[in-house]
Amino acid sequence: MTEYELKSAKKIEELRRKEEYYILAIESSCDETAAAVLKGKTVLSNEISSQIEIHKRFGGVVPEIASRNHVLAIKGVVDEAIKKAGVKLSEIELIAVTYGPGLQGALLVGVSFGKAFAYALGIPIIGIDHIKGHILANFLVHRDLKFPFLCLLASGGHTCIYEVNGYSDMKELGKTRDDAAGEAFDKVARIIGLPYPGGPQIEKHAEGGKLNVNLPRPYKGEDTLDFSYSGIKTAVINYVRNAEQRGQEINTHDVAKSFQDRAVGMLVENAFSAAEKLGYKEIAVAGGVGANSELRKKTEEEGKKKNIKIYLPPKILCTDNGAMIGAAAYYAVREGISASMLSLDANPDL
Repeated sequence: MTEYELKSAKKIEELRRKEEYYILAIESSCDETAAAVLKGKTVLSNEISSQIEIHKRFGGVVPEIASRNHVLAIKGVVDEAIKKAGVKLSEIELIAVTYGPGLQGALLVGVSFGKAFAYALGIPIIGIDHIKGHILANFLVHRDLKFPFLCLLASGGHTCIYEVNGYSDMKELGKTRDDAAGEAFDKVARIIGLPYPGGPQIEKHAEGGKLNVNLPRPYKGEDTLDFSYSGIKTAVINYVRNAEQRGQEINTHDVAKSFQDRAVGMLVENAFSAAEKLGYKEIAVAGGVGANSELRKKTEEEGKKKNIKIYLPPKILCTDNGAMIGAAAYYAVREGISASMLSLDANPDL
């Protein structure tokens, strides 16, 4: 080990015993360049530079364009996060950075910048799993939440139910076998002529719509916690194409409403089935689709019916952000996960 690595490992051991210390967290896995400064589990700043307007013209994220824009934005975003937090560089004791999953080039920008920053300051850096960041973001606002708990994770790339025992101990109980929920929202939005990103557009377009489009329920009657969204997406495609062939005009508000109801309903049903099977009395929600108002409403309504407490992070903590990476880093350090300057690299398939 190098002198830096030895020093970093010793510093991590010191941080394990501390309740509060300053963390600079960096997230660049897809199309948001984000940085946050935390003092323990308290968020002091959370800066996000979104590329939505850049990618909107292409109908989705273009990896190479995303990477180049991360390069342009990352220094400014990090500088602003440190400035708004009101801390000095000398006070920061740990750098945390997303190293996967995500887009290879986008991840490399954050990892490379974070490693250089940590080395220049002579402090440790820790690589964080993006998915675990989403899940543990709940701890930033729900101080009564304790391990273990159930988490429904729904995002553009992942849809899963986890039993969460700690940062390094998350048991997958159910997952999507094809499209993720957020991915399906984007694809259905495109089918009915709505712009990227599809999630917020579907939610907004569903307002005033009617539930009059019959869409299938995957695995109906089967004892599984898995999800499938490809069939729902295909049903929408067939509905729209059949209407076009007959010369009939479709009501896109009704399609959006019906799709959202089915997509969200499946998330809620499986999450509560998992809670019933395992005897949990609390469910946390995480991921970008967790910002969907219908999902938030339905989980809370079902929670009241079944006396299960629902933990919903603010919408800003559902979408990609640096604060969630800082929260995950805090718990990773508590578990003794060590610094990894030399071996740390982007892992898009993490």
